Amino acid sequence: MSARHEPVLLAEVLSFLRNGPGLYLDATLGDGGHAEALLAAEPGARLLGCDRDPAALAFARGRLTGFGDRVAVAHATFREVPAVLIEAGGEKLTGALFDLGLSSRQIDDPSRGMGFMTAGPLDLRMDPSRGRTAAERLAGAGEEELAAVLREHGDVTGAARLARALAAEASHGRLRTTAQLREAIDRAHGGRAHPRRHAQVFQALRIWVNDEAADLEAALQWLPGALRPGGVVVTIAFHGGEDRRIKQALRGARVMRPARRLPEIPGERPSEGPWEELTRRVVTPSPAETARNPRARSARLRAFRRKQS
Repeated sequence: MSARHEPVLLAEVLSFLRNGPGLYLDATLGDGGHAEALLAAEPGARLLGCDRDPAALAFARGRLTGFGDRVAVAHATFREVPAVLIEAGGEKLTGALFDLGLSSRQIDDPSRGMGFMTAGPLDLRMDPSRGRTAAERLAGAGEEELAAVLREHGDVTGAARLARALAAEASHGRLRTTAQLREAIDRAHGGRAHPRRHAQVFQALRIWVNDEAADLEAALQWLPGALRPGGVVVTIAFHGGEDRRIKQALRGARVMRPARRLPEIPGERPSEGPWEELTRRVVTPSPAETARNPRARSARLRAFRRKQS
């Protein structure tokens, strides 16, 4: 059985996210740890918890059942959240949390293929009911596409060389399991690779398989219109590329518009530069937290408040 997931940067999340009574969005509900702590600490809080992983939703629903009708959950990607908000009445959010990491439950389940330390099918889908597995995607991917994925989503050094090796293995049907992928990475490095190298490749492929980068861009587009003036958004990223997208978008830089047209949040469209930055520097876990929970070590937290006008 997998270990209970410990919410990352919990005290720091609550210090920024608690913002009085109102509706809060946990867009990556996961095991529900952050949501449970928020609801306990803020009696006037109501929560809409969304996740693309049906198993995570089922677990979190059970965990939060004691909060009764203060909690609603929905199976939704970031792109689908605006429609969920409209269906729920279109109330502006008092706060929103985006924790972009994986849970221990996901990593430790061999059938999901998320962890390089466990043997299982090379799946990597956050929602096993949608899309193609990593093995299926790799079988049809070319070297250039793979190299771009490894560089952009994993900060992988020697991405072109590794992509060439992985494309060759996949073309012969030899990248169907997590063990086969791990062994291919080792061979490309000329011996047993450092665990960080394995983690970077698995992360890059997971982001690619689940289209997480485009999903994040979509969220950054609709988020200003979903928050009430004074509303707070907290993000936790585990990859430099994700953190850069968040920082640039919330500081007012232009971001890529999602290809798919998204439902509009009722109300006026926000003006340029709607955010006041609450974290002038990125917040990272303390040495004590990383010693207690090594999976938190790469977490990067940022917090922003919706301007009053």
